[in-house]
Amino acid sequence: MLRSLGQRRVTGSGEDPRVVELRTAVSRLRRELAALPSEFPDRGIAEDELATLAAMAAGGLPETPRLRSSLLLIAGAIGSVSALARGLSDVRQAVDLFGESPRS
Repeated sequence: MLRSLGQRRVTGSGEDPRVVELRTAVSRLRRELAALPSEFPDRGIAEDELATLAAMAAGGLPETPRLRSSLLLIAGAIGSVSALARGLSDVRQAVDLFGESPRS
């Protein structure tokens, strides 16, 4: 996990550590969701938004407002599934690394 928000680049890789953290957290939650045997009504929404977050993380520096929108949809879709609480928290923390979106 990242310890310093002031750090901007991972040594040697040239990648923004926030993007790496987001990609890792999203990947972990996607695996946890896929392994969950039970179905719930909004599972498809969660899967779609996690795919969207993964695509944003793969594409470089994502837009903070879009990250937050996806996070809200994911939280609403899986918020009551206790088995996914830690993974959801990790994704939220990764999104929070991007800070507040600038106000227009």
